[in-house]
Amino acid sequence: MNQAAVLTPLALAPLNTRIAFLLELARRLHQYGTAAPRLESAIGGSAQRLGLQADVWSSPTAIIISFTDRTQGEEEVAQVTQVMRLSPGDVNLARLCEADAIADKVIAGDIELRDGFRRLRELGRPDTRRAQAGVIASYSLAAASVVALLLHSSWADLVTTALIGLIIGTITVLSATRPRLAVASEAISALVATFIAILVSEFLVPLAIKSVILAGLIVLMPGMALTTAVREISSQHLVSGVARMGGAIATLIKLTFGTVAATQLCSAFGIEGRDYALPPLPAWTDFPALLVGAIAFAVSFRAARRDYLVVMAAVVLGYLATRWGGALAGRIPAAPFGVFLGGLVLGSLANLYARFVHRPGAIIREPGIILLVPGSVSFRSMSYLLERDTTLGMDTGILLVTLLIALVAGLLFGDLLIAPRRSL
Repeated sequence: MNQAAVLTPLALAPLNTRIAFLLELARRLHQYGTAAPRLESAIGGSAQRLGLQADVWSSPTAIIISFTDRTQGEEEVAQVTQVMRLSPGDVNLARLCEADAIADKVIAGDIELRDGFRRLRELGRPDTRRAQAGVIASYSLAAASVVALLLHSSWADLVTTALIGLIIGTITVLSATRPRLAVASEAISALVATFIAILVSEFLVPLAIKSVILAGLIVLMPGMALTTAVREISSQHLVSGVARMGGAIATLIKLTFGTVAATQLCSAFGIEGRDYALPPLPAWTDFPALLVGAIAFAVSFRAARRDYLVVMAAVVLGYLATRWGGALAGRIPAAPFGVFLGGLVLGSLANLYARFVHRPGAIIREPGIILLVPGSVSFRSMSYLLERDTTLGMDTGILLVTLLIALVAGLLFGDLLIAPRRSL
């Protein structure tokens, strides 16, 4: 949303109507995965156009907003303070863009405040069966693409990982309407993924078990949450950043526990699995895997159909920039410089896109960094520590911190290179 602060005729609307609209807008932005700095900036800028001053405090599980009517004079104290208890949001690009467009239309005077409030409320509708099926399929495709693109495993690994992704996608979709299942969904998914990998390896075909489990769980890895947490902390949103970091660590612990528990149960029944790598996929599979992965992430981020090509291009560009940066530094593709360069390119392009297309830069920024975030590194670090291999666990943890800093630095430098003109 544009950030110019001007009083408009909307400032003459009833106070409760203006506040209700801003509260619903804040709720939707939070629900669709907006980080604390961007949400606070968006609500603050929108409030100014409605003749209000809004002091916003956002965290992953709550929003507190104090409203002051600017038409009553500068010395007025806040007339209303609202507290909203919310569940952590998940990225939904299509609905985020809809919420942004509704806010812009209200501020421009194209629609009335009450109509804008009603439209924002309608965004809370549940996903259709078709959308849920698409998300389930995207988990499978994303897992399979990671096996081919990043881990270079075998055909057997690819097929098994795709099956695991399908089951985990189903668990995730079911947990959206089942609170008890949602609390343990990560642990259950890790348990199921490990069971399937070990059983297939024992009775059907040898697998690179750890790679299969890692790829199957890749969509659940909290790499994006860790990146957002570090970025919030670096921008002095300390409470939100630390809380988000705690949530990401809790997710890691549940994933690791499920994996370890399944491994121990299989060992108790004498099922060890044949853990060795078959011949890897041929080199020509990299491009199809990248394309399939880009499609999968466009679906899993719930992008609108009109944005599919932009989202897919962002995923491809982020991966290629990281590979090129890693090669330029003379290291592996996931080298810190490669991750920094990928973040710099995507952060700049996201701001450029938002400036000229007048749509949220999140369409490029969020899916673009998905293959850069170090979710798998964090999972490996936690796994090593639970296996009491503290040396490898600490080494991997240091790599995790390095990659996080490199990615966040790239995004911040991208904002410096091309200043954002919109909050989202």
